Amino acid sequence: MLYNLRKVLSILGAMLAIISCGERGRYVQITGVAQSVNYSVKFNINGVDVPVDQIRDSVDAILSNIDYSLSGYNKESLLSRFNAGEVIRPNDLFIEMYGIGYNMWERSGGAVDCAAGPLFDSWGFGFRSSSFPTDEEISALLGKIGQKNLPKELPIAPDGTLDPASMGNPKLNYNAIAQGYTSDVIARYLYSLGVKDMLVDIGEIWCDGLNPSGEPWAVGVDRPSGEELKDVWTSEGKPAGITTSGNYRKFFVRDGKKYSHTINPVTGYPVEHSLLSATVVSKVSSAESDAIATWCMVVGLEKAQEIILGDSRLEGYLTYADENGDTKEWMSPGFRLRN
Repeated sequence: MLYNLRKVLSILGAMLAIISCGERGRYVQITGVAQSVNYSVKFNINGVDVPVDQIRDSVDAILSNIDYSLSGYNKESLLSRFNAGEVIRPNDLFIEMYGIGYNMWERSGGAVDCAAGPLFDSWGFGFRSSSFPTDEEISALLGKIGQKNLPKELPIAPDGTLDPASMGNPKLNYNAIAQGYTSDVIARYLYSLGVKDMLVDIGEIWCDGLNPSGEPWAVGVDRPSGEELKDVWTSEGKPAGITTSGNYRKFFVRDGKKYSHTINPVTGYPVEHSLLSATVVSKVSSAESDAIATWCMVVGLEKAQEIILGDSRLEGYLTYADENGDTKEWMSPGFRLRN
């Protein structure tokens, strides 16, 4: 399974290899590391005129630009500087990400809130560690943070600058979208070159077309119980983003009680329900699958099922604990899983 626990930060280097040559084309794989996230970009360069080395360098540049624009861990990024109250000159990536975050906040009824950064920080799941927050601290935070207090569009000045003070100095956190969005940006670049067969894995995946064997792309799915990989999701050879968010690996225990890393931005507290993981497939974008997987983890099993079944562009695979603590599975009719 893919994990929504680490986000793309800075690039340490990229490697390129030919992974297949045959009648269908010439497949190339670009691999590297972005702050402990191993990424892989596989694609068929059949019909593409741009040299492979240039494509590798462009992918490297895209990842570096996203780190500069949107990383909450890079203290020199536009996002970090904005969160620190500095006037910035937002680029297209920053502006687009803000719009995606706002739209997902509206769509999810507040369950996905990229302006709730201080709330995540207070529980130690944001960009800094923290002590256990009190009820009073949470109540105070909820009153002054969140996308509800922000405009739908960034108030960019005529000179192209953005002053956080004009928005009340919010703290933004794009952990629910960043990896999926990064896969989308790289996929857009590959499409612009004429690439039709691709699998872009930057922690979350976007795929389209067929693999070097001429089959739909396949992605391994593991289980919260810690068992080895047993199931594989397969695409239909069509565009799809696939993302997993889960509660079973990242949590903390206090006074004998386990607290999930998934915080409900509406209530201000870690979620308490039976849903262990949500794997979401989106025909629209990997950013959407990323955000909706988080949305599912916030609202729990029954509402997650409603979200997935209520949108023909989505498919999903959910794992949850039954009343006996045993792990159970649910999948939508169109989720293609094989052993």
